Amino acid sequence: MTVIDDLLSSVSATSDVPASEVWVGLYWTAVYGSKVGLAATPTDIACCFAEDVKNVGQLHTRSVGELAHGLRSTHPLEVTIGMAALNSLIEVNEADGVAVNARDVILERGRGKNVATIGHFPFTDALRDIAANTWVLELHPTEGDVTAERAPELLPQADVIGLTATTLLNGTFESLAKLFPPHALVVMLGPSTPLSPVLFDYGMNMLGGALVTDPVAAFHYIGQGSSLHGVPGVKRITLMKK
Repeated sequence: MTVIDDLLSSVSATSDVPASEVWVGLYWTAVYGSKVGLAATPTDIACCFAEDVKNVGQLHTRSVGELAHGLRSTHPLEVTIGMAALNSLIEVNEADGVAVNARDVILERGRGKNVATIGHFPFTDALRDIAANTWVLELHPTEGDVTAERAPELLPQADVIGLTATTLLNGTFESLAKLFPPHALVVMLGPSTPLSPVLFDYGMNMLGGALVTDPVAAFHYIGQGSSLHGVPGVKRITLMKK
């Protein structure tokens, strides 16, 4: 079983919920079943080369479970819609959340230590100021980054590792998870993050995600190209491995 298989199996009991709304915004994709799930919209596909997802225009007539199985697709947008659908099915008990910001934990635990991130975060510069070493692994590195091919060398040395659910979307998560050292704090963060205990079985210690508390407001902002920073109706939540 893969991590995607496990995540889909964990929500199979409620997967027949109808998808009343499916929105693909510039930065975020949202699926509304019994609640709203989010996922980051891929931004590297020019419209002139784009291929429509299967059943485009009729996605709102499908069940959320059908959409969630798009996670097994090779079409990037179908995968994204699948992640948003999955996130709408995961039951999250807000009482299980801890009153910390995943970003702050990474900065606190990374002080004077080796920190590796899969891609850039808004706080990458702050990490570079306080960590002994900050390794930003990128498929297309810019100045100060390291190539993703160095993951087998660097991740086993890391004390703190930060990544996003993009690793689930692009199929790199499982190969990376095999490199996480037992001593490291491993954090997945961002609104796409599945707030599922399944990920704790794959080496995650902390999940920093989002819950949509006001679907109407969230859909307005997503549909109008919001980056979701400070959007009303979207609440951060952090879960810790017990």
